[in-house]
Amino acid sequence: MFTHIVDDELSLKLIGYEDAEELFALSDRSRDHLRAWLPWIDFTHTPEDTKNYVQGCLKRYAENDGLTVCILYKGNIAGVIDFHEIDHKNKKTSIGYWMGAEFKGRGMLTRASQILFDYAFKEMGINRIEIRAAEKNLKSRAVPERLGFVQEGIIRHAALLYDEYTDHVVYGMLKEDWEKRKETS
Repeated sequence: MFTHIVDDELSLKLIGYEDAEELFALSDRSRDHLRAWLPWIDFTHTPEDTKNYVQGCLKRYAENDGLTVCILYKGNIAGVIDFHEIDHKNKKTSIGYWMGAEFKGRGMLTRASQILFDYAFKEMGINRIEIRAAEKNLKSRAVPERLGFVQEGIIRHAALLYDEYTDHVVYGMLKEDWEKRKETS
């Protein structure tokens, strides 16, 4: 399976069925941490649930409509990052991500995102990447802000999360802006 080495500690690996048990264990250990913003955790009760998730990821990948990778820290799965809903006609995609509780705050998500953004802009022909995060999810919002994404607006009542509506902040990055940013850094 495809693996990209980022540095001595970090690598990215295309998600596969062989990852389901470890992914489930990570999400199960991180249940309280993830539940605040990701309601899917309440529907993930067994490794079989995670296998079904992996199957969906692989189906999207086979149909050229998504790319889901595991973030590996020293060989262990630390989180997941993915492109979903790739709009080939308009050359745009959106990204989602999560990290296990014991791995947060180490900059891994930012480093992994940089690699995937380079890949999207250079190899996939993407012109725009969008990230949406709950307005109050400051940790998730910090990733696009660190990477120079432009805050483009707020979608009011974008999601119903545990019987309360949450607003989403929309961030965007264009290929030309990403390239300029890379030249100056």
